[in-house]
Amino acid sequence: MRARRSRLVDIPPAIAILIVDDQQPMRKTIAYILRQLGFKNLNFAEDGEGAWEIINDDPVDLVLLDWNMPRMSGLELLERIRRSERYAKLPVVMITAEANEEHIITAIGAGVTNYVVKPFSPDVLARKIREAWGSPKVRRPEGAP
Repeated sequence: MRARRSRLVDIPPAIAILIVDDQQPMRKTIAYILRQLGFKNLNFAEDGEGAWEIINDDPVDLVLLDWNMPRMSGLELLERIRRSERYAKLPVVMITAEANEEHIITAIGAGVTNYVVKPFSPDVLARKIREAWGSPKVRRPEGAP
């Protein structure tokens, strides 16, 4: 499970990435891949409520978000982010087992920046993050490419 570092060369490695998933093994897997890509500033939440608290308390530059979680689903958090004036342009990549067309259309309609279906390879995750980071619809930290 080795991801190529060069895939995300134009994304500053110091960006703050929030990994939101109720399954600890998935959080660890995603974190491992991100560390292999050179990212070190990682935060974690088990559900949408915890993620919303982190987003409001700490700088977050990118959210990697599961769909199915207790307390507040990934879709509910995405909708809350997009309704927020402060965070509306925060890049959000949905990482979920929800692969049917209806779920993807719903996520797009809610404003997801990109979508990854589980299971995924490190290269797929790297590509989807790069696409999200390069989207003209998102804000990036000051000074970031």
